[in-house]
Amino acid sequence: MSPRVSELESSRVTGHANRDGRDLEAELASSAAGQFGVSVDAICVGCGRTRVKRASLEEMDQHPQADPADLEAGDCTSFKHVCYGCQSATWWNPVAILTGLLESEQERERDRGE
Repeated sequence: MSPRVSELESSRVTGHANRDGRDLEAELASSAAGQFGVSVDAICVGCGRTRVKRASLEEMDQHPQADPADLEAGDCTSFKHVCYGCQSATWWNPVAILTGLLESEQERERDRGE
């Protein structure tokens, strides 16, 4: 696992902003991240912004039954998503798979439902 992935995952676990001052949980909760799919940290090829986005396994050229926890960002292809910086749909390159972030969100939803 690369150091960048470890830093992102550790910031996700604590719920605090990472070293770049980003709040990954807030980015995932934003409508700009999308509604479905695996949470990934990705770079927009248009403007270079890094944001949390959701992408399906198929969009990243992965088997639909693959376990996201076993994926490496380098094995995933670029996917198309909206970039509010570019103000268009553009390509995003995954730099980290943030499966723990999605798991945290699912746990909070389960807790609210009890």
